[in-house]
Amino acid sequence: MDTRHLESWIWLPAEAYPRNQTTIYSGFLNHADGNFTVAEFKRTYVFDKKVVHAELRFSGDTLFRLWCNGDLIATGPACVGGDFWANEMVRSNYYAFETVMEPMANTLDFFADVRMMPVQICDYSRGHGGFMLSGILTFEDGTAETVATDGTWMVRRNGAYRGDTGYDGRIRPDAFIPAEVTENIWHTETAPIPLRTERELSTSESVITLAPCEKRETVIDLDMIWAGFVCVKAETRGEVAAEIYCRELTEGGSRETVTFDGDGTYRGFYMHSAGNLRVVAENRGDEPATLRVSFIETHYPIADTAETVTDDEDINLVLETCKHTLKICRQTHHLDSPRHCEPLACTGDYNIESLMTPFSFGDMRLAEFDVIRTAVLLEDHDGRMFHTTYSLIWVGMLWDTYMATGNKALLERCRKGLELLLNRFAAYVGDNGLIETPPDYMFVDWIFIDGITMHHPPKALGQSVLNLFCFGALEKAARIFDELGLYEAGKDCLARRVNLGEAINRQLFDSERGIYFEGLNTPTEEHLLGGWMPQNVEKRYYLNHSNILAACFGVCDDDTARELVRRIMADEIGGDYQPYFTHYLLEAVYRLGLRETYTRKIVERWISPTKECAKGLVEGFVAPEPGYGFDHSHAWGGTPLYSLPKALMGLEITKPGMREITLSPNHLGFGYVKTQLMTPYGKVTLEIKQGEEPVISHPDEVAVIIK
Repeated sequence: MDTRHLESWIWLPAEAYPRNQTTIYSGFLNHADGNFTVAEFKRTYVFDKKVVHAELRFSGDTLFRLWCNGDLIATGPACVGGDFWANEMVRSNYYAFETVMEPMANTLDFFADVRMMPVQICDYSRGHGGFMLSGILTFEDGTAETVATDGTWMVRRNGAYRGDTGYDGRIRPDAFIPAEVTENIWHTETAPIPLRTERELSTSESVITLAPCEKRETVIDLDMIWAGFVCVKAETRGEVAAEIYCRELTEGGSRETVTFDGDGTYRGFYMHSAGNLRVVAENRGDEPATLRVSFIETHYPIADTAETVTDDEDINLVLETCKHTLKICRQTHHLDSPRHCEPLACTGDYNIESLMTPFSFGDMRLAEFDVIRTAVLLEDHDGRMFHTTYSLIWVGMLWDTYMATGNKALLERCRKGLELLLNRFAAYVGDNGLIETPPDYMFVDWIFIDGITMHHPPKALGQSVLNLFCFGALEKAARIFDELGLYEAGKDCLARRVNLGEAINRQLFDSERGIYFEGLNTPTEEHLLGGWMPQNVEKRYYLNHSNILAACFGVCDDDTARELVRRIMADEIGGDYQPYFTHYLLEAVYRLGLRETYTRKIVERWISPTKECAKGLVEGFVAPEPGYGFDHSHAWGGTPLYSLPKALMGLEITKPGMREITLSPNHLGFGYVKTQLMTPYGKVTLEIKQGEEPVISHPDEVAVIIK
């Protein structure tokens, strides 16, 4: 379907609403400049024959919800992506969704409400309010007709929405008037992902009956931590109000306030992460009133699922918690957490989440879309992203996503961004052969060392990690260029990798101690200093982080790498690390043939925090600073869902799209395991019982080589 030629955007008429036209580009900017507005659109189409098939395309700035004949069709749009910086400029990409309906009706009654203004930091706007819908309708007699937003649609402002998390039903919506066609500044691309699914969650505590002048507090406990939106329905003849605190556990939570002075329904636009809702309700009238408070959970749709189960129930609980947390972090882009709702810049998170997907939900379109939107960021900013290490991790994410899907067009689409990124990092290399002049050394890990944050550390705590991520990225970049037939570019990457590896081993390895240290103590040039680049320190740091990556990426020989892993596991090097960085330790263990020795032991570190809270995955193992409260909806720590089944299978993807894989099954000490891998052609299933031959089934299209 291509109805872009019909694309026409409408909004509140400028003459009637001069102050409700423009807004800020990003949720990072001053909300006082955003002109928070909710506009509601409607249009009824009546035909003398039944519509049996409707192909629709639609979008809205900044967020929208679309109904047809009373049924919710979609929420959107697909996230632009975005970064933590350059938000004072409009993003170059904006997206529309497409869907198909089979209404079997003579009437199509459309209703949409659109919130203008970015609020959360993953929200982006083109700077103007707008809504667009176009469609091709097919009737029962086989004829077709097109529809599109235009001046025949009606619009009104609903002033009851008082900011991002407030609703005052005492304020009545304005009267409907004809919408105004506005300039198409969006020129939307079609999002290559399906619409999100949603489900209303309620319990016996959801219905709150209040006597006259009664104020009452209740907690609505949900079965798991979910991502979604607050919904409140009121039955009252007087004024009733409620404060709803969306909490994962017992923290203060994120707050919404609602007020009604008659029957009404409120559905919020703000995404929360909630394991329970603490509701403080008050009936201010002199007659009984009832509130029904629910939570509308939403996530990327799931068509099928893979599973990994063992005879260890504690490990199974870890895997289930990782899988659920991945589910709620899959929205219109991967989220770090629905509590934080960070933009697409958190590639370290999304890389791990994309690796978890073949062992859980199998649909890699969201990962592909994230890779493409990240390429847009790199293209728009000369190869730079806010997090320097994360921009390098993107290279591996691009390669791994390609190998999982076989979509070579993905490599072609991202080639320009890759070249810009590599050129940028080449310019950071100093006379000593190391990366010496980057804009920052972030991100290493969510942890503090000597009171110094490893989010954006000085050179002495971040240089080795950045250089090692670059060393790893150059190897994956060489593979990408070779796959594209750009063999000279591939050779150049490998030559750069050799030179960088030699510089790392020459200057960042302590031969007396036999381990790597975290960076040089040379001063950072004054012109590079800033909010994300502190001046260097004089202390030399020996931590696990650089040694984990050295073993992971193979900057040293394998015997040295195995000794590094042994010392890390024996806690001989020092410095703790979070679940995020444990992913790279598990990768090192697998690469070096140590999976039988260490995989299960490492994964068992997740057991204690999972038993403490199985409703969602905790953000870290150790608090990075006193008083810091971890969220429990953070999928970046979910690597057991990827690393354990990979190790059980002994999996290597040897041809793009998993057309050929090699397996080397190992029970890793479990008495029984069953694990599945979702390929583009169906599931590969492995069952192992100790003392028996592994049982493997797979689609005919997937060649399986057993080692």
